Amino acid sequence: MRISIWLTLAALSLSCSVGVQAQTAEQIQQIQQQLSQRGTSSSVAANAGNSGVSPVQLSASPTLQGNSQTGTRPSSGQYSTQPRNGLVLPGEPTMEMVFPLQEAMENPPFAANLFVGGFESERTNSVNPNYLVAPGDQISIWLWGAVDYSDVATVDSQGNIFIPNIGPVNLLNVPSSQVNATVTSSIKQVYTNDVNVYVNLLTATPVSVYVSGPVLRPGQYAGQATDSPLYFLKRAGGVDFLRGSFRNIDILRAGKIVHSIDLYNFVTDGELPAISFQDKDVILVRPIGPTITVSEGARNSFTFELKPSDLTGEALVDYAKPGDFISHVSVSGLRDGAQFARYATLDNFSQFSLRPGDHVEFKNDYEVQIYPINVAGSFRGASRIMVSKGARLHQVLSNIEIDPNLADFNNVYLLRESVADQQQLIINQALDRLERSIYTAPVRSTGEGSIRVQEAQLVTDFIARARQVKPLGKVIIAENDNVADILLEENDTIVVPAKTDLVHVGGEVLMPQSVVFNPDAQLSDYVAWAGGFSERANDARILVIRANGMVDFYDVDDNTDVAAGDQVIVLPRVDAKTLQAVKDITQIIYQIAVAANVALN
Repeated sequence: MRISIWLTLAALSLSCSVGVQAQTAEQIQQIQQQLSQRGTSSSVAANAGNSGVSPVQLSASPTLQGNSQTGTRPSSGQYSTQPRNGLVLPGEPTMEMVFPLQEAMENPPFAANLFVGGFESERTNSVNPNYLVAPGDQISIWLWGAVDYSDVATVDSQGNIFIPNIGPVNLLNVPSSQVNATVTSSIKQVYTNDVNVYVNLLTATPVSVYVSGPVLRPGQYAGQATDSPLYFLKRAGGVDFLRGSFRNIDILRAGKIVHSIDLYNFVTDGELPAISFQDKDVILVRPIGPTITVSEGARNSFTFELKPSDLTGEALVDYAKPGDFISHVSVSGLRDGAQFARYATLDNFSQFSLRPGDHVEFKNDYEVQIYPINVAGSFRGASRIMVSKGARLHQVLSNIEIDPNLADFNNVYLLRESVADQQQLIINQALDRLERSIYTAPVRSTGEGSIRVQEAQLVTDFIARARQVKPLGKVIIAENDNVADILLEENDTIVVPAKTDLVHVGGEVLMPQSVVFNPDAQLSDYVAWAGGFSERANDARILVIRANGMVDFYDVDDNTDVAAGDQVIVLPRVDAKTLQAVKDITQIIYQIAVAANVALN
């Protein structure tokens, strides 16, 4: 009878809700089928209700009525479980409004990467075996045998659950792994024989923890009692780098400190106190303490927060981990209102007294006594030779094995890093002058202004390509079969050219290629064999790079000898009618050609 009345009411409700749309026979038939399905499910529910509810059927995470995933609004007295995902409601302050603007720190705090970890996203949803039972937790109880009983008991405010014929059983602060044994022991005191017992902790009651102090988002956060303090700190955005302490974090309960946390101990030794949080606990981040910045020469180049009792060089070295070859330490800061600087050995630095705000750099000041020299080109044996400081070229050449039939030993040359850096500096300075001149040139008319704009674009493109050219740092050491015995520098490269029967022709020619050496040919012949000059060629400035690295400029009509292994590069012509900065551009083209063996258009 109850089922038929319910079906009648459901039909009336459904017909009212769809009465406007359900006007066809097909729609009415669909409504009848829905009512039939609901009647079947109602019968099943009624049968289940007659047989009682088993704790096995209870969900471990019950959902609130009227808050399904269909997006409907919760009714009065219910809470939405859907996160806002960063949505700011009207009138709410934002981080930009309440938090001061901060620039990126060159040396961030030590242990700051803790809040990049997964303390928030990787937490487990299951009950931890070490979880301590708290008021509000649900305990499922089964008894079978001489006595049949099943129920889900809730831990009351005093930490007890009540079992008929047994009485209250106190489970407050009992680990979840011992709940079964504790309850079974109490039941066995009454039912001594032929009764089997199984007890399980179904759900753990969330706790509400406050996070305060210099953190990005102080406030109230929910979590499990066994969650790590790092979980709640991460939820609050982490410790403020400029204001908060990583070493002085307190857990307050009823206004008293129950735990203190030093995150440096967790980072260095993995030590983190085991804390069982309770409702209304407060995680209080204290203000930052004395800081020392390490900017160079250490594996951990961070800003370190040291305790007042640890402001020594020894404590800083322990955290910073200087490199293997560090010999000295530079310290700068303030003492008695005046600037202070010291430079000491690493051993003496251990006893050095530091002050808040000091800046420390670890230096490698060991004098280099042995350094490498590289060998390239046509040679036999090792490509790197270790020499003592002060070694000269002839000393190294005597240890390089070559094949006289393949190596052009009389035209050896060097590639030196310091020379390449100097060449790059000269080219960059010339490019900077050109850039300034093209953008600061005066304009006398509108027509001249449009021409200057086009010219500036062309020059800008040229400058961008010119900055990408890397000089070789070539040092000429051989001429007329004589090789200078120069002092070698670290990482010098000795290049032994290979003997060749070719002459390489490139630059502003129609078909850049390598041509077989002809002792009777002139410079113009090699250009002609490469297809002749292109339209942009400057036939009055042809670059000839000798096998020993020497660079000469010639006119096409000059009667000069071209030897096997030489490179012929035809430079481009700059149109003086188009560009006003012809002189500067031409000079830069010559500098690049000499420094990098490249003809830049």
